[in-house]
Amino acid sequence: MKLSNFDFDLPKELLAEYPSEHRDEARLMVLHRDTQKIEHKLFRDLIDYFDEGDVMMLNNTKVFPARMYGNKEKTGARIEVFLLRELNAENRLWDVLVDPARKIRIGNKLFFGDDDSLVAEVIDNTTSRGRTLRFLFDGSYEEFRQKLIDLGETPLPKYIKREVEPQDEERYQTIFAKHEGAVAAPTAGLHFSKHLMKRLEIKGVDFAETTLHVGLGTFNPVEVEDLSKHKMDSEQIIIPQTSADIVNKAIEEKRRVCAVGTTVMRTVESSVSSSKQLNAYEGWTNKFIFPPYDFSIANCMVTNFHTPKSTLLMMVSAFAGHDFMMEAYQEAIKEKYKFYSYGDAMLIL
Repeated sequence: MKLSNFDFDLPKELLAEYPSEHRDEARLMVLHRDTQKIEHKLFRDLIDYFDEGDVMMLNNTKVFPARMYGNKEKTGARIEVFLLRELNAENRLWDVLVDPARKIRIGNKLFFGDDDSLVAEVIDNTTSRGRTLRFLFDGSYEEFRQKLIDLGETPLPKYIKREVEPQDEERYQTIFAKHEGAVAAPTAGLHFSKHLMKRLEIKGVDFAETTLHVGLGTFNPVEVEDLSKHKMDSEQIIIPQTSADIVNKAIEEKRRVCAVGTTVMRTVESSVSSSKQLNAYEGWTNKFIFPPYDFSIANCMVTNFHTPKSTLLMMVSAFAGHDFMMEAYQEAIKEKYKFYSYGDAMLIL
């Protein structure tokens, strides 16, 4: 499989700028791998495909307001700072992306807030776009983190050209988000409403929570034709023992085990025992899944519609079959499904 196998023409108007009015009323394309049949539903119809004892694996990461705007000392130039990862809590060190990158050098100071109450100094140029900042702040760590939250905004993907609106704070977060640490939402989970979760619970569907703190590496473009040469960034994952037990019981009982999102699929495929059971794990993963690939844990998955040549499209193609997936994407374009973070969803059975 080569990079060019995953290219297709995606009309710009199909990139979703806004979420559906209600979470569970996004459209749902259902793919049956055994019969190669495609159905068109709404997301709330998901419940019709699951029974008592089936399991849905969810990613409970929480997006933090990672995008901030500061002003450069002396020139006052407006600089976007995107918080990627906390490196050292005590020294307030963060890995960040800056834009425009060419204006920022080691030693530059950036001022944040109307009153310049937060200052950061550039101490390292780690990559062509990345920087390491040391925040200078007198208060406690809790006050510092609160300051970042107050000054930050919801990190909507760059393809969304509009300003961030109040609804984004709620809608670019799953309703089961718990552990803060992601700079992008696990978007397949955005379609679950409280009402749908309750209905699934009443039907006897079990939920197994895992955590993958989504970094921007997930969205890095693949720049090599030979996919085996592409390297994923590492992201932190947690699989609690309780979740592993729920999933393994369902596997033994030959139930449906559904990965809600590519992040969950990467998480569980990163910790598989020799007997194809799920192991509890806390650590990091840089797993890159592309066809052909033998999946061990999930036998169905929920996912959004992804952009051409993305690692996400490669993973879902490995799961559904490349030709079937590309056929489904052509159908999605024809039927005007919405793509990407705020877009519609797909259930692969």
